[in-house]
Amino acid sequence: MQVGILYTSHPDPKTEPYPHQKVHERVTREVLEIEQLGFDSIWIAEHHFSNRYGIMPDPFSYLAYLAAKTSVIKLCAGVMVVPLHHPLRIVENAAFVDILSNGRFQLGLGSGYRPYEFDGLGVSYEERRQIQAEAIPLILDGFHKKRVSAKGKYFNFDVSDEWEIFPQPLQKPHPPMYMGAGTNESIATAARFGFGLMQSTLPSVGVIGEHIRHYRRHMKDAPALLQKNPAFGDVDVARMTFVAPTDAKAKELSEGGITHHMKSFMAGGSKTGGYLGDVSDKSGTDQFAYDNLMNGTILHGSPDTVLRKIEAFKAVGTTSLMLHYPPYYGQERTLEMVRLFAKEVLPHVQSMAAPRLTAAE
Repeated sequence: MQVGILYTSHPDPKTEPYPHQKVHERVTREVLEIEQLGFDSIWIAEHHFSNRYGIMPDPFSYLAYLAAKTSVIKLCAGVMVVPLHHPLRIVENAAFVDILSNGRFQLGLGSGYRPYEFDGLGVSYEERRQIQAEAIPLILDGFHKKRVSAKGKYFNFDVSDEWEIFPQPLQKPHPPMYMGAGTNESIATAARFGFGLMQSTLPSVGVIGEHIRHYRRHMKDAPALLQKNPAFGDVDVARMTFVAPTDAKAKELSEGGITHHMKSFMAGGSKTGGYLGDVSDKSGTDQFAYDNLMNGTILHGSPDTVLRKIEAFKAVGTTSLMLHYPPYYGQERTLEMVRLFAKEVLPHVQSMAAPRLTAAE
């Protein structure tokens, strides 16, 4: 199994005060260290207009910057919020970062879930799924056909005759592509279009297993051309992670930070996306209590505890993990945690034979 780290460039107000310009310096330092520690990938998430979750308006520009500072780690945009972009700009920029990184780029796509981001950019949140449904075939055609025309409800353009999409990526037919999906409909769509599947930090391991089985049932619906996606059949799961010498120490060091993060992540009502409630199986007033989160959701504890939790995700079909954590532990404590994971957990996970999913009969 492969292991990466998901970054939202979430600022810590205590050490990165408004307007939070230091957050990017800190994230870059972490990225450079985790490459040295042997992690497989970093994922950079797109977010706009809020200092309570993430400050990263353009993952492509940041990954181009990181391409010059790194040499082996995979550089991944995940997810790009498709309805907020022209589909051919996604194709062009993905290819460009793939070239600049010498073929180390991976692309994750999703419809978005935070309404204020759509409000700020003047895009209808209610129509986001329809916009994505129109854009996805155009993105795929952009990689496969190089010349694309569209006359639709949301996109009207023409690249034909002597005109062609440039640049073209090093990886063929295109970089590995994933889709973030949390409902049965979106999971089936990811499979039918030949995407790898990305799962969020919220569903428990049992729910993840159900999602993977649903994805696998629909893999056979993908046409042969789209099955050539290098990520087809991969399932990448994001997990909030904290490792310490003992379970008790992990709880002592992380409980305040993780419960604060989870509550603030879901706070804000309709402006921050009630949709998240549809993809979380946690409910009730104590849904984000530490012990509740430990029941199949977060990867916190001793190296042995965390490894056993990862084995449970592998058992249901997970092929790779994205570790995630809030900034509230402090920079040094966070790096100590990542170093301990790299020393005590990472080698064992990377040696696991990841299940390669095929279509269910």
